[in-house]
Amino acid sequence: RRTVGALAAQLRPLETTLGFSKLPQLPLLGLYRLSSSSALTQVNQDKDNNPFLKYGSPSPVPQSFLPALGYVPEVKVTTLDNGLRVATSKTANADTAAVGVWIDAGSRFETAEDNGCAHFLEHMAFKGTAKRTARSLEKEIENMGGHLNAYTSREQTTYWARTMKKDTGKALDVIADILQNPKLDESAIEREKSVILREMEEVEKMPEEVLFDHLHATAFQSTSLGRTILGPASNVRGMTKDMLSNYIKTHYTAPRFVVSATGAVDHDEIVALSEKLFGNLPTGGGDTSQKYVDESPGHFTGSEVRFRDPDEKKLHFAIAVEGLPWTDADSIPLMLMQIILGGWSKSYGPDIASGGIHGSSRLAARVAENDLADSVGAFNTHYADTGLFGMTAVCDPANAQELAWTMMYEFGGLAYEVEPLDLERAKTALKAGQLMGADSICPLAEDIGRQLITYGRYMPRSELFARIDSVTTETIKEVANRVIYDQDIAVAAVGDTTLLPDYNWLRRRTFWLRY
Repeated sequence: RRTVGALAAQLRPLETTLGFSKLPQLPLLGLYRLSSSSALTQVNQDKDNNPFLKYGSPSPVPQSFLPALGYVPEVKVTTLDNGLRVATSKTANADTAAVGVWIDAGSRFETAEDNGCAHFLEHMAFKGTAKRTARSLEKEIENMGGHLNAYTSREQTTYWARTMKKDTGKALDVIADILQNPKLDESAIEREKSVILREMEEVEKMPEEVLFDHLHATAFQSTSLGRTILGPASNVRGMTKDMLSNYIKTHYTAPRFVVSATGAVDHDEIVALSEKLFGNLPTGGGDTSQKYVDESPGHFTGSEVRFRDPDEKKLHFAIAVEGLPWTDADSIPLMLMQIILGGWSKSYGPDIASGGIHGSSRLAARVAENDLADSVGAFNTHYADTGLFGMTAVCDPANAQELAWTMMYEFGGLAYEVEPLDLERAKTALKAGQLMGADSICPLAEDIGRQLITYGRYMPRSELFARIDSVTTETIKEVANRVIYDQDIAVAAVGDTTLLPDYNWLRRRTFWLRY
């Protein structure tokens, strides 16, 4: 058996031959401790003389991004007399623009009887208006070389367009017409029912699509947040013109509308155009969605739902605790916690700042190295008064227990230990992601519209970065103790759940036993 000294003696001639003899002298076994903070400090002390460390470092360097903040376009906001808000951000030398309407209305604000209305209206929006047929609507957008789209979420509905600079006004006119003067023809409604029912059938065949619906259904059971965006099939079959018209009258009011435009736009022109197109929009008594949130708050219930299918080759499951609202002071640390946990996928590789086997995310590294899953990742969803924070995974059913242990160990571990280097990487990743989004006019328009709805104002990047920089490892542990430590969880699983640990086993691992 070779001793460490004998092995070191054999390696020294090789070091001289390869030119490594001038490198800092580290203990031989120290090579296996390069990930520790003490070893990194020792290595960085001599980085000026080390050719491998002169231009890079194994430890992250704090990034302020202050020079880049000077190039982030200014956001201007104007509130019209009826309460509608107009926000623009002009990009220098841009030839295209993104313009849209963000509405503070979604499936959460529906009743059990009309659940699915918001999504149904999204389909009907492109079926014609009082002055435009469906065909002329499509041609008008195509003739200007633009792109028109819409989507519905639990708390927001969005209609937006991407056009050339000269067609921005035309695009906003089309969106205003769609929202205020939809035709809602009875025959078109009947045809669209079959389209949506087929869409629901296709979605039901994809576990990754329905998993979060199941998670919401069990986590927010008996509340409006637990309902699906598409609504039940019975509601779709029973949808009528009166139900759609009533939804528009109730929720499509000026204080709940935000017109957001970015790129080659002029603020004064967009304000004048918005006043012309949306000036007659009813105010609804000045009410916002907060009225409906207060009437039906999103109560979190620790529970689980499992759809066991032994014939499924893959197991899809999600584990979550109650998250935080948009306006909570700890929402920024929670975003950083999501990045620290990270994620990994066999198909697409690591999430941002996660890395693979040799990356910074311990969760991603353990899963990738031991081939425990096809994909795993953390998620963080905010709502007006609550949220969901957790992890989701896709794996072979045989790996369910080992994967669940690995996920819960890292999840609960945030309340006990957070590496300063991991936090620094997460800060850099979050700030870089924000700046990258500001470089593209469509994500920027969406960010502006969403922030005005959720925060009631637009948060400048400088303020956001200051909030990010103020987070410390102690902050992360405090937030983890508040959100994760010994808290109830919600679990949703689809597939062969035989080896997936039961609820009590998972709930027990929201904390570590330490003496």
